[in-house]
Amino acid sequence: MGHLDHAAYGWLTPVLSYVMASIGAALGLRCTVRALAATTGSSRRNWLLTAASAIGTGIWTMHFVAMLGFNVTGTEIHYNVPLTILSLLVAVLVVGAGVFAVGYGRARGRALVLGGLTTGLGVASMHYLGMAALRLHGSVSYDPLTVALSVAIAVVAATAALWAALNIKAPVAVAVASLVMGAAVSSMHYTGMLAVAVRVVPSDQTLSGATAMQFIFPLAVGLGSYLFITAAFVALSPTADERAASASAARHLGAPAPAPAGAASAVPPAPAR
Repeated sequence: MGHLDHAAYGWLTPVLSYVMASIGAALGLRCTVRALAATTGSSRRNWLLTAASAIGTGIWTMHFVAMLGFNVTGTEIHYNVPLTILSLLVAVLVVGAGVFAVGYGRARGRALVLGGLTTGLGVASMHYLGMAALRLHGSVSYDPLTVALSVAIAVVAATAALWAALNIKAPVAVAVASLVMGAAVSSMHYTGMLAVAVRVVPSDQTLSGATAMQFIFPLAVGLGSYLFITAAFVALSPTADERAASASAARHLGAPAPAPAGAASAVPPAPAR
């Protein structure tokens, strides 16, 4: 059995992956809040799409930033590029299904359960699809009970995130919820990694795929930049309340000044014909 190191760079990758998960959660929650407050169908759809991309990208980036610190004694680690990209698409699509279920569901309780289950299973699928992209000299096996626990954590975390999107509006509360969600997603990842066992088979053959630094690192940096740009967009975009206040102020500024009291009596009557 190969010795597994989940933090080859110390606390750098766990902390950075937690930060990425929290940023994705914060953006997703804020965008979902904006979507639920939207007055038009196109605006709601666009905010939900942004929420899905932010949460999905944040979760995927969290997973593979954490994987940068994954090391197995006795073998190199490469990644199958198509499978890795597919795991990103799965993350965004299933999160999109969950947030759209909440955004358009009429029965909030049923939509929350359906959205949480869909999103949680999707997050777990992304994780294990990303693990299936591993290429190393040996074989990978999993402990079924630990895998089941990681899936349960993913479902609970996703349901809690969607509940927060439906019920938490204040920015400070959203920030706290995002930190909790980042911890939940990170816990799901490292619980899933505890289920992993690797049997190393020494070999001189060249592994297929790309190394983490060749492929994962540049892609994670690119997606991290996307999250920060999206964060700036959300921060600068006015909320529905701010737009309403601005429109109200504009109406007051454009309205004619009221006539002073007694002005009507001061106007002389028209002469009789």
